[in-house]
Amino acid sequence: MSTLTADAAPRTGAPTPRNRGRSRGPRRPLWATILLTAGVLGTIALFLVPLYWLFSSSLKPHQDIYSWPLHWIPGSLTFDNFTEAWSSAPFDRFFLNSIVTTGAGTFLEISLAILCAYAFVFVDFRYKKIAFGLIIASMMLPGHVTLIVNYITVANLGWLNSYAGLVLPGVASAFAMFLLYQFMRTIDRDILQAAEIDGAGHLRRMLTIVVPLTSPMILTATLIVMVGKWNEYVWPLIVTSTASMRTLPVGLLFLRSQEGYSNWGVIMAGAVFVSLPMLILFFLAQKRIIGGLTAGALK
Repeated sequence: MSTLTADAAPRTGAPTPRNRGRSRGPRRPLWATILLTAGVLGTIALFLVPLYWLFSSSLKPHQDIYSWPLHWIPGSLTFDNFTEAWSSAPFDRFFLNSIVTTGAGTFLEISLAILCAYAFVFVDFRYKKIAFGLIIASMMLPGHVTLIVNYITVANLGWLNSYAGLVLPGVASAFAMFLLYQFMRTIDRDILQAAEIDGAGHLRRMLTIVVPLTSPMILTATLIVMVGKWNEYVWPLIVTSTASMRTLPVGLLFLRSQEGYSNWGVIMAGAVFVSLPMLILFFLAQKRIIGGLTAGALK
């Protein structure tokens, strides 16, 4: 009995692994905490204040926008700016064009990215490393370098002022392919080899095994590509010439030319039409986007 007590006494006083895991490092100095908090709050204000001013100004009467001192909290709310913006420019057509070009462009771009990433990871062919290096190197070129070449090609094909001219030149994305490529490299090849032994070809292996396993990264790439397509401005501006084919970002320029530089409430309402759908999508899917971007970093 005494031996048992003697053996048990030191054990009760020893720190358990759980207690050791809870030990913290040196505490951050107070001045560092204050600076970190101020930096975070400043960064939040830098992004949120313009958004708040955009949405609040779109709901203000005309005279409140130009009042001094500034009225950060609207005294009265009105939706007349949205009504006037919708009637001053064909936003119904702008929305339709943006939905068509964004939906079709995103589908084609992600489909090509999946096929390309699968080929570079699971298919052996000659000059694969060279082709992959050239595609990745294309990410270093600014998109404006290819504008003239793409415009001449689209004009020669007769695709100016059409959905084909808006969508097809931008369906190849090295960025989306690289995201999917990094994630597909983490998939165990033994699964695909077992499917190959059972007689599954490349297409069946890709659709039944690789795509379901890569679905988190596919969703992330889809959201990123969708936001980029929706906000694209330069290419729709130069490839379309009529209001019936303009997308929302270009339609906002059309609204500004209609209203001039005086009626900023209406212009702010038009900017809300353009930005609100993607803001809602981003805030709903931000965890998925961040999680997907970091998923391929660890194997």
